[in-house]
Amino acid sequence: VKASNSLSFSLQAKMSRPVQARRLEGIDKNIWVEFVKLAATYSKVNLGQGFPDFPAPDFLTEAFTRALSGGNHMLHQYTRAFGHLPLVKVLAQFFEKLLGRDLDPMTNVMVTVGAYQALFCCFQALVDEGDEVIIIEPFFDCYEPMVKMAGGTPVFVPLRPNPPKDGKLMSSADWQLDPAELASKFSERTKAIVLNSPNNPLGKVFSRRELELIAELCVKHDVLCISDEVYEWLVYDGKQHIRIASLQGMWDRTVIIGSAGKTFSATGWKVGWVVGPNRLLQHLRTVHQNSVYHCATIAQEAVAQGFQRELMLYGKPESYFVQLPKELQQKRDWLVQSLDDVGMKPIIPEGTYFLVADISQFKSDVPDVPNSDEAYDYRFAKWMVKNKGLAAIPLSAFYSEAHKNNYTNFIRFCFAKEEATLKAANDILQKWKQEKNS
Repeated sequence: VKASNSLSFSLQAKMSRPVQARRLEGIDKNIWVEFVKLAATYSKVNLGQGFPDFPAPDFLTEAFTRALSGGNHMLHQYTRAFGHLPLVKVLAQFFEKLLGRDLDPMTNVMVTVGAYQALFCCFQALVDEGDEVIIIEPFFDCYEPMVKMAGGTPVFVPLRPNPPKDGKLMSSADWQLDPAELASKFSERTKAIVLNSPNNPLGKVFSRRELELIAELCVKHDVLCISDEVYEWLVYDGKQHIRIASLQGMWDRTVIIGSAGKTFSATGWKVGWVVGPNRLLQHLRTVHQNSVYHCATIAQEAVAQGFQRELMLYGKPESYFVQLPKELQQKRDWLVQSLDDVGMKPIIPEGTYFLVADISQFKSDVPDVPNSDEAYDYRFAKWMVKNKGLAAIPLSAFYSEAHKNNYTNFIRFCFAKEEATLKAANDILQKWKQEKNS
């Protein structure tokens, strides 16, 4: 009887202690879960999430097919935990060219499960309880929760818009840091600053002057720089992407993050990397080996072959890194024209997949929701996908709680799409314009 009673009690007993780790408090919500579901349910045209709907280049998919069906059965097994040898070797060669310094593929390069895991390794390895991490707003939304999960405190500094006086469309270059405001955020508690150039969501490409300002402050205060450069090849209008690690005093304190997904238009492969000094990467390797341990061997092999091709064609017109930004600049210009024509004022991006547009003139289209404190850009994006079939992302999702109410008149579109997708988006916008005017 005793045995059956104790069994009955154990079956009925519920855990009363909290099961959630404290580091997860307040970071359980994720905009992508909500808006991906909305887009899947309602959208005819999805310009929300940042992935191309055009194919990856033939040379890359052919390399994957060769790796998959070739005679090397070891490509189906584990490879080196910190990066498949052919990939780390070619990445080291490539970045030697870009940074003008010798790199050791075994200690200066590590391959990760996309740039996302690279970021996670950085924060877990380099940020301690009580450390402050400066984040420039608007920011890719995972930076804040990742800093908090590491026990750090995010400190935010916004890019401030300075609209041109001549009535021209604003550019992402018109969003700038206030040097005094930035300097005021550095203190003895500051461990790192996160730099994202070209920036998602704005498409801003930080100028040499802006990067030198950040570099001077990092050196002065002995601060690390986590440099998210996944859009490094996607720069338009003859602009130049400058790598902050190449500036004086910065190599030794910078971790560069890259992405094969953005570089080769294959976001689902989830191959990323970090490049930096061994004194930093040795700690990232500890996090990596105790979390994912290893990335897909075949994907790494194919990416290695893609980089070997690009190394031979470096700077030549037939290089994919030369061709892709030309194609995307045309797509950007097409979407700029479509949005401008219907009264959404686009901010012309200097880089990335993304374009932010001002939706101030559409407030009369979107009905108020009684007793709702939801921001206008959220209401607008939800209303637009449900009523017009066009998906985009509210810009205030890329801001901290303290600042998001200042930036609720903008939404972000992705223009890395097939011509047919952009044409379908234009058709929706034109029909909407006719309805407004009738």
